[in-house]
Amino acid sequence: MTVSSSGALDGAQTYPWLPTGPALLFAPADRPERFAKAAERSDMVIIDLEDGAAVDGHEQARANIVNNPLDPATTILRITGPGTPTFAEDVAFARECAYDVVMVPKIREAIPAELEGLKIIAMIETPQAMINIQAIATHPDVVGLFWGAEDLTAELGGVSSRQSIDENPRRDYRDPQRMARALVQVHAAAAGIAAIDAIHADFRDERGQYLEALDAVGCGFMATACIHPAMVPPVRTAYKPSEETLARAKAIVERAGSSVGAFQLDGEMIDAPIVKQAVATLTRAGIAL
Repeated sequence: MTVSSSGALDGAQTYPWLPTGPALLFAPADRPERFAKAAERSDMVIIDLEDGAAVDGHEQARANIVNNPLDPATTILRITGPGTPTFAEDVAFARECAYDVVMVPKIREAIPAELEGLKIIAMIETPQAMINIQAIATHPDVVGLFWGAEDLTAELGGVSSRQSIDENPRRDYRDPQRMARALVQVHAAAAGIAAIDAIHADFRDERGQYLEALDAVGCGFMATACIHPAMVPPVRTAYKPSEETLARAKAIVERAGSSVGAFQLDGEMIDAPIVKQAVATLTRAGIAL
């Protein structure tokens, strides 16, 4: 539900597509023995034809996808990007296979015409994509945005996406990467589509993954991508509202449904933005409103 300026509930926020859960796990297309395991351990699988298959092994990788089917409702296909030798055949394959949500890397000025009609998660990982993100996000076939820190760093001529321990013990993202992350969230929200947060490259750093996913929830991301099953539990924990948080959100939404304007709840002043945040919390938890 959305909330009017008066604070009352008055409709529903709809998205063309949403991930079925917060933890998305990459599975290399050239390792079909991992497909089912990835599906068991995550909320959605991203079958990867970009980093997960050599250029000269693409034909076999596509065959792996066909011969090892997963549930289309919880599977995303990442193809290679525009300008690569395998792009045209990957697009043709995407039109024929069972997976109708396609993640497209290395977008630059605009969504390529060859992708027309597919459900696209556009990857924002080039300087050009950052500059043209509004046109990309509002393209009628785009259902989500996902950003890539490492590819962006390489495109910028950088050598690391995060600050070193000497620079910052928390190893935060550098400014261009932080900008890309913010742009993805803001433009996804403006376009009414899903924002997906980048991978946490150090898959041994479960605490760091948890804190980053917790921040993603606070910002409004719908999911976080993972490159290792070990990162799935901390992502799920971060995205799952506590019982206390859910109880408060339910109480706010219930009061908002019968109130006009701001109101008090347990000594706290509740206005329209707070109600919207409560609605978002319940939506993430899968609670019908």
